[in-house]
Amino acid sequence: MDTVIPGLYASEPEPLGFGPSLEIRAFLLRCERGNLLLYRSAALEQDVEAVNDLGGISRQYLNHHHEASPACDWVARTFDAPLHVHEKDAPSVSEICNVDETFSGRHHTGDDFEVIPIPGHTSGATAFLWDTGEHHVLFTGDTIFFSRGKWRAAVLDGVSDRERYIESLELIRGLDFDLIAPGIAAAGQPYYEFVERAEAERRIDEIIERVSRGESG
Repeated sequence: MDTVIPGLYASEPEPLGFGPSLEIRAFLLRCERGNLLLYRSAALEQDVEAVNDLGGISRQYLNHHHEASPACDWVARTFDAPLHVHEKDAPSVSEICNVDETFSGRHHTGDDFEVIPIPGHTSGATAFLWDTGEHHVLFTGDTIFFSRGKWRAAVLDGVSDRERYIESLELIRGLDFDLIAPGIAAAGQPYYEFVERAEAERRIDEIIERVSRGESG
């Protein structure tokens, strides 16, 4: 696994079937109350020994139902790690893999990990904010992702709710973070970014402007 910062590790990327130029990664957060896995990647199967050396996985979370895959069941079996999903996306996830726990509102798990619903891309899309003690890391799935050097949204016809997407982008704009780690990035390109508050606000404002004009993001 690739070390992003101390305590945060990324799996090898998995190409996305619907967009071969895009890749998805899973992120392992090393936490005192038990390690967390965010997003999914079948490539994690090659990192079993490394994950066990880091303390295994206690829980796994998806940003939204498009991330669901048999890899989630593999993680659950291999590491005894229940899958947590927003209740509005749980029915779709359940068609592909087992959902163990659902949630609805914004809440903390311990003092360092916050679960933040950001509906828009899907009705159950969820961001995660992790306080490492040195950094505040924001995980946005593909509500905000990297493509061709820009931060972008993914407004999908017939799936996404544009107005709620904009509201969620405004919520994200107000969060305190200095490292952003989407689930998806262009193949061969950076998949996380350290960012100052003003720069993050500028980039999110650009996304809001595009989405407000009716663009895909």
